[in-house]
Amino acid sequence: MRRLIVNADDFGFTAGVNRAIVEAHTHGIVTSSTLMANGRAFEDAVRLARTVPRLSVGCHVVLIDGAPVLDAELLPSITSASSSSGGARFRDGLKSFAARALAGRLDEGQIEAETIAQIRKLQSAGIVVSHLDTHKHTHLFPAVLRPLLRAARACGVTAVRNPFGPRKPLKSGELLARPSLWTRYAEVRILRALAGRFRDTAGREDLLTPDGTLGIVVTGALDEQLFRSMAAIIPAGTWEFVCHPGYNDADLRQAATRLRESRETELRVLTMPEARELLSDQDIALVSYRDLIPAKTGQ
Repeated sequence: MRRLIVNADDFGFTAGVNRAIVEAHTHGIVTSSTLMANGRAFEDAVRLARTVPRLSVGCHVVLIDGAPVLDAELLPSITSASSSSGGARFRDGLKSFAARALAGRLDEGQIEAETIAQIRKLQSAGIVVSHLDTHKHTHLFPAVLRPLLRAARACGVTAVRNPFGPRKPLKSGELLARPSLWTRYAEVRILRALAGRFRDTAGREDLLTPDGTLGIVVTGALDEQLFRSMAAIIPAGTWEFVCHPGYNDADLRQAATRLRESRETELRVLTMPEARELLSDQDIALVSYRDLIPAKTGQ
């Protein structure tokens, strides 16, 4: 049997992203989303989440490219004391963060404390946090995963994204036809070396995870053809499809993100009637993170 969680990242990023995520849930195939505690449109996302009780909402833990919830003075290994805009920020982009994570230069206690603060902010706003993932999948590094899982247990969160994909995330023909995906595909293949450690660590902490994640390679490039291709080769088990729907409005154009026009393309793919029909034809059941516990215990 094949099950698919369709999770929209970046809930709370902008009002246009929030609106698109709700539309992709109510009129499309999105079943779950992850909310940014430090997103500029956090309050709007919380308000909208109350209107869609069937949407499973988790915490999109941000450790790079943003501002912390805690005072930066408490987080010197992951933040800078000030920025040109006058506020504290996380110190790294993804490449430098990865280098420091692999070199053991991140303080796990600080990551755990900031993760707990982000989860608690959602819970204090009335969100029942169903799962965790991280902005740009930083928890694939053991130095982030370990404190993230401890924070999850401290806050009563029982599930976390497995950020590693299947060995064959795309049909070979699709990959060969799209050179723009080659670098991303190579990076993902290299990082799969950490997949075994992820499974062992999550298992020791008794955190539930899907079997893996789809969509990372095609982030920013997803279209109807790629969606059809990926749906045709989803392996058996419970998998998560990561997506980023949104409206490319004035707020998004001013935000620090490379995903702009692509968010509207993803919204169209996620809400097209053929998407649900395609999954049904492939005998793929749509589930959410709330369904993960019974799905796992029933196997």
